[in-house]
Amino acid sequence: MGTTIFERARPAASVIAGALAHTRSAPFWLEDVSPQAGYPTLTADLDCDLAIVGGGYLGLWTAVLAKQQNPGARVVLLEARTIGWAASGRNGGFCEASLTHGEENGRRRWPNEIDRLTDLGLENLDEIEQAVTELGLDCDFERTGAIDLAIEEHQVDWLREEPTDANSVFLDASLLRAEVDSPTYLAGIWHKRSNALVHPGKLATELARVATELGVEIFEHTPVTNLDTQGLSPAQGTRLRTASGIVRAQKSALATNVFPSLLARNRLSTVPVYDYVLMTEPLSPAQLAAIGWQNRQGLSDLANQFHYYRLSADNRILFGGYDAIYHYGGRVRSGYENRPESFQRLAGHFFTTFPQLAGLRFSHQWAGAIDTSTQFCAFFGTARGGRISYAAGFTGLGVAATHFAAKVMLDQLAARQTERTQLEMVRGRPLPFPPEPLASMGIQTTRWSLDRADHNRGRRGVILKTLDALGLGFDS
Repeated sequence: MGTTIFERARPAASVIAGALAHTRSAPFWLEDVSPQAGYPTLTADLDCDLAIVGGGYLGLWTAVLAKQQNPGARVVLLEARTIGWAASGRNGGFCEASLTHGEENGRRRWPNEIDRLTDLGLENLDEIEQAVTELGLDCDFERTGAIDLAIEEHQVDWLREEPTDANSVFLDASLLRAEVDSPTYLAGIWHKRSNALVHPGKLATELARVATELGVEIFEHTPVTNLDTQGLSPAQGTRLRTASGIVRAQKSALATNVFPSLLARNRLSTVPVYDYVLMTEPLSPAQLAAIGWQNRQGLSDLANQFHYYRLSADNRILFGGYDAIYHYGGRVRSGYENRPESFQRLAGHFFTTFPQLAGLRFSHQWAGAIDTSTQFCAFFGTARGGRISYAAGFTGLGVAATHFAAKVMLDQLAARQTERTQLEMVRGRPLPFPPEPLASMGIQTTRWSLDRADHNRGRRGVILKTLDALGLGFDS
């Protein structure tokens, strides 16, 4: 087995310790929004046309689009805690066009649809950019594109095999380092239109603002404990129970992300995998000049255990990824967010990537749970005779895909046959994860195999090849 660049060029332990010495354990994005008045808690029963469970991007886009489609409808959104507090306020802010977690994953699963899915993803990102302008969303939206980075020699060969055009440009080492200067960079492909950057916290709060201006009623600190249709005719819809009131809704949309589904059929369809992130202090002009990055692209390397990073509006660097940690039992717990070894590893990898920034400190560290599905992108469905729709399993690429998913859910609830609802990707379901202890054994074995591949020039071993053959393969 070989070594990776991060093992061959480790920074001094003192550099890592100094950078992490005063780091705050909290999501930067949620602290970097204007103080919010908040939304009330449900205190009485009510009736509505559409009830949405979940106050992240999926629920918020569903609420906004529902009111735009039918301004007279009474739309209620129920959030267990506060708007955007979970994955929507903790992600890297990469608003990627892909609906299938990359072309390779999509082509392997839906070869007959991948070209159209690619086009739909780009159209979806264009629609989000248009919505940012038309709705006046103050969310630091930047259509900067993203660069896929080769940091090992075999990855350069992978990039040279990819098709390029005016919007996907191959960069050799010198051209790449003229864009962003790191001694680890060997080559890259700059995809100029397929990614935008956003401020995750601002996007969530701005969507909530627009939703309320359109007439959506938002209730925070109102967890839904049960969703049923028992004793209700299709015309009477659904019944959502909370500790402080019952919501009777003609239709319901579930946007609960990584949290246990209100539908038993979906309980094994996702597992929570924890991702870890660091945010630096703002770079000085001299520090920024030392690395370049004038075009502010999103960056990610091509390893199975990959890193993603980007600049914020005030020139901090967000640096995350690599560790993807599953905990036995598949629970979501705040205690899992504090993992010093992951933050230390990330800090070491950061200074291997940018040794010229030694002395820079990290202001924030945090983690979040990713709703991972076995197809590594969202799945969709309806229940109770079409009275309920749902989408979940975005596997870390939900910032843009939730906008598309919201349209799918509203189409399904309205029984509209559209191009979206007829897609094989939308009509199918991923294989469920097995129950414990098989889930933990399988996930840990896969993670070990991915690490082995990263240490063996990317070559996939027997375990990964078997998973590929079963439709469970994953390469990044």
